[in-house]
Amino acid sequence: MSCGEPHETDCSEVLDHLYEFLDREMPDSDCTKFEVHFEECSPCLEKYGLEQAVKKLVKRCCGHDDVPSDLRAKVLGRIDLIRSGQAVPEQDVVKE
Repeated sequence: MSCGEPHETDCSEVLDHLYEFLDREMPDSDCTKFEVHFEECSPCLEKYGLEQAVKKLVKRCCGHDDVPSDLRAKVLGRIDLIRSGQAVPEQDVVKE
């Protein structure tokens, strides 16, 4: 999707990284570029608004389930292993 107008930040870049923006998982400088883009580009602003609404709906409908503490500990332990560059033990990998 593109509005057809030239922007400092291209529509495709904004849409490719929209969830990173929504989740605030990008540097502040990039967030600022996206905010400027949304002020200039109504199609991207509309897409942003739609995705933001979906995210809020999912949080409202699915955000109340408690995660079992042992599962949370396993996941956080696995993340720590991966971040430290250690191999994840094969028996711990779930295969479906």
